[in-house]
Amino acid sequence: MHSLGGTDGPGARPYPNGRGRVCARAPSAIFVTRITAAIRLFAYGPKTRLQRCRFGAGQLKKRSAGAALISFARGGPTGVQSPKASRRAQRPHEELVSKHHKTKKGQIRRSLLSKTVAAVFVLTGAVVAAAAQPSAMPADLIWKPIEIRNVVDFPKTADDYATLQEKEPYQGIKVERDIKYGPAERNLLDVFTPKTDSSAQPVLIFIHGGAFIAGDTHSAGSPFYDNIALWAVRHGFIGVTMTYRLAPQYPWPAGAEDIALAVKWVSGNVGSRGGDGSRLYLLGHSAGATHVASYVSHPEFYRVRDGGIKAAIMLSGLYDLTASAFRAPEKAYFGDDPARYAERSSIKGLVATKIPLMIVTAEFDAPVFLRQFDLLKAAACEGPNGCIRSVVLARHNHMSEVYSINTADTLLTDQILDFVKTNR
Repeated sequence: MHSLGGTDGPGARPYPNGRGRVCARAPSAIFVTRITAAIRLFAYGPKTRLQRCRFGAGQLKKRSAGAALISFARGGPTGVQSPKASRRAQRPHEELVSKHHKTKKGQIRRSLLSKTVAAVFVLTGAVVAAAAQPSAMPADLIWKPIEIRNVVDFPKTADDYATLQEKEPYQGIKVERDIKYGPAERNLLDVFTPKTDSSAQPVLIFIHGGAFIAGDTHSAGSPFYDNIALWAVRHGFIGVTMTYRLAPQYPWPAGAEDIALAVKWVSGNVGSRGGDGSRLYLLGHSAGATHVASYVSHPEFYRVRDGGIKAAIMLSGLYDLTASAFRAPEKAYFGDDPARYAERSSIKGLVATKIPLMIVTAEFDAPVFLRQFDLLKAAACEGPNGCIRSVVLARHNHMSEVYSINTADTLLTDQILDFVKTNR
């Protein structure tokens, strides 16, 4: 366990917040938010502004408590972000701002009765809403990522989610293990396909994390990262999980070079397995997301025309190497010479690329990933291609965002499906 610095159930509600940011929140997450809002409404008075998304930019339009409560009763938000305000400086955490209106004598006007009525009204509405929208996730699991928070605890998070995952053998799915896609010992990938014949399907290629020095596609007895390929097949894709050479033996740009080899192999061989080699999507997590970013942003690594991919999805990656202090694992891969970090960064190339991008971070991600997310999001919005899809997963941490895939928690996967459908 090392410190690098959740959501639940179907029916999650994605909503825009700021310049391209999307906050994914399930009904239970909204329930908790509203309970908190009710308590704070009681404590701070009836004139309230609420910033709905943690790490969102800017302010909210002013809304009276009455308008907020009416919106709440209709199932709507308690505040609406101003597009103008979203261009202002980012605020690093969720805020609830109370404005105390004074009388001519300078005394704060607060009506205990109005506060009590408002709080009871909101609490009652929240209970009714929660009852009408039960969570499909086990109640104790909903809070696990919050308990772990921004400590990257692989074993603990894995234990929490493993019981929710499918066990081998996987019904209706064929699995091919350890297919060589390149000359190196770790140039291996697993391919998941439906056992029934189907028309040519798009392909999702997953690249795991591991701080650049560890990780694999699959370990005996573990459902990870089969869960991602299984989800892909059950949602109309061919699923591929790949591994790659590791630091310190293989420093930058080994990860991007291996992705290039894997893309070339998949595009040329997936057709015989029911896949469409012209519709490849990359999905990387942590170090894997950083490798995806390096590949997309440096066309010199491409072995297939235009990179050979339709889009790239990056979960908790590093994009601007000049903006973060590195630990030993990052230095093992990128080197310990800061003068080289700018050219090895991906942020400039990601802003310039025509390949559609989606970036994701978790509410309880490590601070370094939250900062990197905000840097790329802001840079893209100022760039020639405009804002990219940017998603913050409420109540998730660094590992739960991937361990939850192929469970009843669909906050992330709903976003992925919509991104693939719209290509934006």
